Amino acid sequence: MLGSIKGLKVTLVTMMRKPVTAQYPIPSKRLDIEKRFMGFPALLWDDSNNEPYCTGCMVCVRECPTQCMSATMTDNDKFTEEKSTRKKIIDSFEINLSRCIVCGICVDVCNFDAIEMSHEHELSKFQRNANRANLESLLEMGKTFQEKIGWKPVQIKNIGDPVLRSKLQAEAKEKLEKLNSTDAKVDTKPEDLSK
Repeated sequence: MLGSIKGLKVTLVTMMRKPVTAQYPIPSKRLDIEKRFMGFPALLWDDSNNEPYCTGCMVCVRECPTQCMSATMTDNDKFTEEKSTRKKIIDSFEINLSRCIVCGICVDVCNFDAIEMSHEHELSKFQRNANRANLESLLEMGKTFQEKIGWKPVQIKNIGDPVLRSKLQAEAKEKLEKLNSTDAKVDTKPEDLSK
């Protein structure tokens, strides 16, 4: 009898406290995803000249351990008009998300800041082969990801707009020269005046 009363006391105390779990299906009660979370890969969009960062070099396709990606490239018309620094541009890109193991190797090997692990993780389908993401859906996932975390390219060389790129490179060179000149001043030792 005493055990039942103790159990009832625990139940009543538990009923009165605030819930500590997140109610996952309800969007307003979900926990925020951390910036470092790795969801499915997404292709990123270069707003500076309105084209994807991806050039279709296929390094990510070759390095993928599950071979879940396929891509083709084409000549970039904006390059011939001198509106872009990319000679080639992605023509088609597909990822079979059912086979993707979300390892991030594709992100690590990309030299163009073109692919990132997005925060997208809810892409389940009922058919086995229905979970394929094409170029448009991958770019849409990438644009959403870029807006959400305020993503900027890691390297200035990957900016597609030639004018903006040369401006940023000049600013970076100027900062580096200032930094080197202050380092040179710190490294020089004053002569010993006591002699």
